[in-house]
Parts: sequence; structure tokens; C-alpha cells
Amino acid sequence: MKMKAIGFKQSLPITEADSFIAFDTEKPTPEGYELLVKIEAISVNPVDFKVRHNAAKDTILDTPKIIGWDASGTVEAVGDKTSKFKVGDQVYYAGDITKAGCNAEYQVIDERIVGKKPESLTHAQAAAMPLTTLTAYESLFDRIKVNAETDNGKSVLILAGAGGVGSIAIQLAKKLTNLTVIATASREDSAQWCKDLGADFVVNHHHLKSELETIGHPEVHYILDFVDLEGYWELATDIVKPQGHIVSITGSSKPLDLNLLKNKSVSLSYEYMYTRSMYTTEDMERQHDILNKIAELLDAGTLKSTLTTTLKGFTVANLKDAHRLQESGKSIGKTVIEF
Repeated sequence: MKMKAIGFKQSLPITEADSFIAFDTEKPTPEGYELLVKIEAISVNPVDFKVRHNAAKDTILDTPKIIGWDASGTVEAVGDKTSKFKVGDQVYYAGDITKAGCNAEYQVIDERIVGKKPESLTHAQAAAMPLTTLTAYESLFDRIKVNAETDNGKSVLILAGAGGVGSIAIQLAKKLTNLTVIATASREDSAQWCKDLGADFVVNHHHLKSELETIGHPEVHYILDFVDLEGYWELATDIVKPQGHIVSITGSSKPLDLNLLKNKSVSLSYEYMYTRSMYTTEDMERQHDILNKIAELLDAGTLKSTLTTTLKGFTVANLKDAHRLQESGKSIGKTVIEF
């Protein structure tokens, strides 16, 4: 049986006609721990356009590459080793970057990185959450290992607070810890968004050092870099407190001077949401547990979906629009395509 998918054969600018193409392909069959999910909504993240830019830069692929790593849908079939879900269950997940993505009508996905969809959310609202939530949650609780009691009164600086990851990181830090939450934003609308999500302070990243001093936090215990580690490196190492911790999801195109961390005994961690699925780590199932916990928090109203833009219809035009918005660097919250 065939299904519709949207992919690309070449890494082209989003303005090019063939930057995305619709095509028919075989509907996959679940094996082992896999679920076959009928997709109802997907969201687009910066990783999507970065993969699109680089996956077929100097070649033309024989078959289109399907990307996309945020989805919500309904289980249609299960593999012979599954135990967590059954046919008819509604689920949400971020997926595995080493396999075909969710820009298709159906997808097979390992149940160990899938969560139960929040009952109170629409598929569109749910699809906005997995990748960014897992990234933010792992940054706080798996990398820094924030403890609500022992870290009481400490501070966290979230770089790019209004972005997809920052938007949920603000909520997690405010609702699940006793940290003072400081977010960066430069526009009036993005600053207000951060405040509405619970940030204690919002500072302009163009004047970061002086504005931190103004609010009485010239140094911070923890820094979450969700935008540009290389660009912020010297400033981050200057404003982080001794024995502090920096977590980055962005990496660097050139070597960083780690000596800047030495005298302060500062820790640096990278956070890559795909690590557990890419390497089938022993604790891979933790993402299933995190997503289920987040679903409970969303249903309880403790957290709220970061969905801001919904595009109706699984079409090439809508996928291009979503990528165009992500590439602009000015999106607030999350953009979702509803099938």
C-alpha cells in the first residue's frame, strides 16, 4: 500500500521549486519495538532546515529524503516486541534522526521514544512539544541534574527564551525547580512571550552583561545555550558563577578555549536529543518516561503547549512556509502543520 510523503533530492534554497517535492512511497510495516503511526500533525524545528541544507548538498539522491522530527498521531499497527501501546492509542514523539522522518502520512517509530499524547491537547498542540521538551528537560535534569531542594535560589540564564526550546525550558525551570529564571529576548513581542511563560526576568541579548548587572544577577549558576555557543562563549564563561554549568545544543564551528572554564571549575555539557535513539543507549526508554510525565503536566495545566502558528494541510507549500519561518530566526514558539 502506498502513502504520500514530502521530501527532497537536493539541498536547495527554500525558494526553489524542488526544495520539497511530494511523492508516493510504500507504507512501512512495524517490526520489533516499532509502532506504525498514522500522523495527524507535525511541527518544524531548526534541525529540519539544517538537515535540508546539508543532506544532499553535492549530490542528487535517487529517492527523496524524508525529514521531520515532531509528530502526533494514532497507532495503526504494532511490532512483535511492543508492550507499551496498542492499536488506537494516540501518541506523540520526536523520533530518530537516523531514520525516515515524519513528513509523511505514516511513520514507524520505536515505542521506547514515544509518549502517550496529552488527552487535553489537540494533535496540533501535542505535535509542538516533543523535540523541544525532551531537549529542555534533558538539559535541566539529565545534564545539569537540577535538584529543586539543593538548587533552591540558584539562577539559570536561558539564551533565546522565545524560541521553541527556550519556550518550554522557561516553563520547566519555573514549574519544576526553585531556580530564578532569566531569559533573553530583544523584541517587545518575544520579551512579553517569555514573561507570559513565567520568566522572572527578561534581558536583551544585545546588552546582556549590563542588563544582568541591572537586575542584580551579574553572574548566574547555570546557562542554557539554545542559540549560538560560539558567539556567546567568552561572555558565557565570564558571567557563569564558579562551579557553574553551561549546557549547549548548538556546538561550535571552531575549537573553543576550554581554559576559560578551568579556574572556575565550570562544567560544560552538550545536549543532543537524538543521542539515546541514535546509539540505542541503555536508558533509551527514559524519553518514553519523560514524554509521559510531560503529558501529565500538560493535562494538569502545569505546562502549556508552545504552539503559536498552525498551517492547515500536509502540502509542499505549507512545509516550505514552515521552513521559511524557521530560517528567518524570528519565529516565536512552535509552527505546526495539521494534516
